[in-house]
Amino acid sequence: MLNRNIENFIGCDASYAEADVVLFGAPFDGTTSFRPGTRFAPAAMRRESYGLELYSPYQGRELTDGNIFDSGDIELPFGSPERALGMIEERAGEILADGKLPFLIGGEHLVTLGAVRAAAAKYPGLHILHFDAHADLRDEYLGERLSHACVLRRCHELTGDGRIYQFGIRSGDKSEFEWGKEHVFTRLFDFEGLEDVLESLRGRPVYLTVDLDVLDPSVFPGTGTPEPGGVTFDALRRAVTAACQTLNVVAADVNELSPHYDASGASTAAACKIAREMLIALACK
Repeated sequence: MLNRNIENFIGCDASYAEADVVLFGAPFDGTTSFRPGTRFAPAAMRRESYGLELYSPYQGRELTDGNIFDSGDIELPFGSPERALGMIEERAGEILADGKLPFLIGGEHLVTLGAVRAAAAKYPGLHILHFDAHADLRDEYLGERLSHACVLRRCHELTGDGRIYQFGIRSGDKSEFEWGKEHVFTRLFDFEGLEDVLESLRGRPVYLTVDLDVLDPSVFPGTGTPEPGGVTFDALRRAVTAACQTLNVVAADVNELSPHYDASGASTAAACKIAREMLIALACK
């Protein structure tokens, strides 16, 4: 059985045995291509979560209305993305095997692949809902196939065509967009059409991955690859809440906060609040 973390994300105080949702951190940024620092996000989010209230006025519920357990961070190796992914897959797989929902806090976006591997092994018909500024569909980046720039391409190798839905995308290599037209659903710039996608995915197993740089840098400057032209905080809040309330989400993550690029703490606060809304919606169904 997983042990309780010493410093929990606020409200995640259930025991492992009673928990429906299990939070864990993957502090890894070994393939970050621009500005590193996402390894510090899980600890920063736990610490800063105590600036939040347990209660969400958006949903009329609070974190303690559900049973959420914080299992802490995985101690991941430097210099070995494959080993790190294997450890993430193992943690997520253990949680899934016990009938619970793994909620991953990254770390760079590559960490998603480990959790998706575990979810796809349990749910062969897995679909992926992906909110991000970047397509992340490169086959390789600087000769590396395990990169945060390639994570959704690696996930596609597990799901196949027609099972990845991307929203908010506004950056990528031309070849990514050309490849994506044939293999994934991509909505550029915003969340228009999300309601129709959510309706089409009802009842199917879904992995929800949220790269926080989908937010505009004016709202969320604390990230490694900021992309102007992003969505508002409220647009993302509404999107993640609708997805978590509507869909059979079997695993989820938030990633790509680099807290030290925003000394004001506003980016970390935004990340914590998005996580709070997702956790409440997932744990209080």
